[in-house]
Amino acid sequence: MKQSRMFIPTLREVPAEAEIASHQLLLRAGFIRQLVSGVYTYLPLGYRVLRKIEQIVREEMNRAGAQELLMPAIQPAELWKETGRWDAYGPELMRLKDRHDRDFVLGPTHEEVITSLVRDHINTYKKLPLNLYQIQTKYRDEVRPRFGVLRSREFIMKDAYSFDVDREGLDKSFQAMYEAYQHIFTRCGVDFRAVEADAGAIGGSDTYEFMVLSDVGEDTIAYCRECSYSANLEKAEVRVKETGTQEGVEDPLPLEKVHTPDARTVEQIRDFFNISEQQIIKSLMYKVDEQYVLALVRGDHELNDLKLKNLFGGNVIEMATDRDVQTLMGTPTGFMGPVDVNRDKIKVVADHAVKYMVNAVTGANEQDYHYQNVNVERDFTVDQYADIRNITEKDQCPKCGGEIAFARGIEVGHVFKLGTKYSEAMGAKFLDENGKEQVMIMGCYGIGISRTMQAVAEQRHDEDGIQWPWTVAPFHIHLIPVNVKKDIQRETAEQLYQKLQDEGYEVLFDDRAERAGVKFKDSDLIGIPIRITIGGKIEEGLVEVKLRHNGEVYEIPVEELLTRLNKIVADLI
Repeated sequence: MKQSRMFIPTLREVPAEAEIASHQLLLRAGFIRQLVSGVYTYLPLGYRVLRKIEQIVREEMNRAGAQELLMPAIQPAELWKETGRWDAYGPELMRLKDRHDRDFVLGPTHEEVITSLVRDHINTYKKLPLNLYQIQTKYRDEVRPRFGVLRSREFIMKDAYSFDVDREGLDKSFQAMYEAYQHIFTRCGVDFRAVEADAGAIGGSDTYEFMVLSDVGEDTIAYCRECSYSANLEKAEVRVKETGTQEGVEDPLPLEKVHTPDARTVEQIRDFFNISEQQIIKSLMYKVDEQYVLALVRGDHELNDLKLKNLFGGNVIEMATDRDVQTLMGTPTGFMGPVDVNRDKIKVVADHAVKYMVNAVTGANEQDYHYQNVNVERDFTVDQYADIRNITEKDQCPKCGGEIAFARGIEVGHVFKLGTKYSEAMGAKFLDENGKEQVMIMGCYGIGISRTMQAVAEQRHDEDGIQWPWTVAPFHIHLIPVNVKKDIQRETAEQLYQKLQDEGYEVLFDDRAERAGVKFKDSDLIGIPIRITIGGKIEEGLVEVKLRHNGEVYEIPVEELLTRLNKIVADLI
């Protein structure tokens, strides 16, 4: 493609709305443009990258035995009501009505639609297993779209759904998809990790997120330095360590009520009593569906509300309001505690670490008062102990007991074992070999296509621009004559442009009558893997070949270019 004819609106200044490097570079290099918050146009360069990623996904999905189809983006509300997600999904679900006042949604995912399709056409074990996938635009009304297409309201996604006769079949389908994802992200040229994760609104078990490692990732990964364990922070298990009593703490002391004016936060309580945060019981009230729960964690720990929700098998979890706290606990928020709780209305759940606290400090359920020397069982009881907090780097690996460390990651893929969550609710059944009716066993497998594009740019860039890997780059070669007004440079460039294309290379030919500095800056910004420059040394029969990812430069005789180029490319792929 000749650059003079291609729509590449590059920008010299960093757009104000772009917070992270990949967002800035995709805007500046002319890959995307924002229409409204969270909604983007993919310009020609960006669309070429998307198509490359899609092709990799298609090849690996097809190789794994999946079949491509395309489902509607608009879905009737009735399907979502069958599974209960019409109410449970939350405000991110984009809802609309047609002219007959019928409810529809713009699909954020397609479990209901695919299950409806398969239940109507598959009725025997002989037609299973089956794996169907699509690449399509999805819609989610994000409360705060940010970071370009990493968190947007409209995005391109590959979603696949497997149907099997039993759990063993699901295990095989799941493993095939897991391995396909390994191949996909390896081919996309990113450093990634598959981590255990929570299934969220989709549901299911044995879920893994595929994370591109990046300091700007919105997800935290907890991993073991000594074994292969890794998990999303919201999912990471905390190894139960029975410590008996806190180090340095003597026998239980008498309970004492202390006036603590304006000491609400953990930090304020710590300073008031001159104690460590480990000696504080933090009380947090939540509403899980219709059940009120008082959750107790140590002062230096952070409650994990997803673990709490999953503990109760809930659909919706939310912090209790100040009014709820005042009504149920008789105190303003900030002075709650587990002593003398109304157990008919409130369940008390504590993290395992609370069980071994001695002479702790906690709220007295009275404004400006706290209890000192609080001890479990003597002063209050707990309905259930459970892992309800986030893991920390001071915890041990739940698998091997090794050292835990944290990293940041961008989620680009997710695989789920759905089981019968949707097939049971929607009646997707088949007759087994004995003629008995059985429920289909499902799996679900998603990849964010547009998100992957930006994740690549986030992980592979420098201060001058993007460094696209060969497999997903918009073009393979950027061909630049320094001065198109000089006949020998222009004519050589025209000849090489044709020869390179004949060899199968995708070439962006910068035939613009621009200054060399402008061309080189645009080239670095766009990030095509190889730049071939035809400048003054063409008089000596030499062209310059520069690799974008490491800056290596070669001066190569024109007659040897194709041979040498093939060797260079072989090392890049």
